[in-house]
Amino acid sequence: MRAMKDKSLRFFCSIFLIHFFVSFSAQEIELDSLSQSSQDTVEFFTEFELENERLWHGSHPADSLYFGNWNTEKVNPYKVKIDSLPDSLCFACKEYVHPLESTRITSNFGLRRYRFHYGIDIGLNVGDTIRSIFDGQVRILDYEKNGYGRYLVVRHSNGLETVYAHLSKSFMHINDTVKAGQPIALGGNTGRSTGPHLHFEIRFLGNAINPWKLIDFEKKQIRSDDFFMVKTDAYDHKSILDELAKACYCVVRSGDTLSGLARRYGTTVSNLCKLNRLSSKSIIRIGQKIRWR
Repeated sequence: MRAMKDKSLRFFCSIFLIHFFVSFSAQEIELDSLSQSSQDTVEFFTEFELENERLWHGSHPADSLYFGNWNTEKVNPYKVKIDSLPDSLCFACKEYVHPLESTRITSNFGLRRYRFHYGIDIGLNVGDTIRSIFDGQVRILDYEKNGYGRYLVVRHSNGLETVYAHLSKSFMHINDTVKAGQPIALGGNTGRSTGPHLHFEIRFLGNAINPWKLIDFEKKQIRSDDFFMVKTDAYDHKSILDELAKACYCVVRSGDTLSGLARRYGTTVSNLCKLNRLSSKSIIRIGQKIRWR
């Protein structure tokens, strides 16, 4: 009788997960609603992964955490909001290998005037070797003329994903498995880039984490063999992202002035100056992008 109950429970769990995966692909997931039954989100996700290993096992790295979603086109196809991420998770990082020899940081993670920079830029020479920082599998290999240029996305066995962009050449193909430290590409200056560098991102379920929180780029080493991700710390930039999501812009046309734009959009000249780092005497140009909210 107990064996029949166990089989019924496993069958129910499998049916539930299949239904949940379909919902996951169609709309944003509120993972918090699932984790309410568990006081510890680390324990919840560990049990969740082990319980359903048979359902997702053997396809791609960390499939149980990503609900089998293996998209080979979009960097963030998961539609999981930061608020819906677990409160804490632990990622094994012992196997870490630094992605390149250079330690010259040319741009950090954070706000860039009108947009957010989701990674860090490391200066290099075209042709420098880029390596995978952990074991994993290549999820995306693509080219964006006005963005990443030639880039790779690797899903790692520990559940993190990394982005390597502005490459001059790739050694990999989609679905290739990689080892920590394996050469995967050569550095370059492709796409939207003002000079040779590696644009490097770390993401979990599509949401970028400041790489400095895991890696000491000056010493070229991981900060800890285990990265204990506490959501409030790992995503302490969420308030900036929320503010950017509310932002509205206009493009300056012939005859426009700051006072005229302020009247048109129901704001003040001082607010326009604050949002755009201007003074009240600044001259605005036709085609210039102005933030008004």
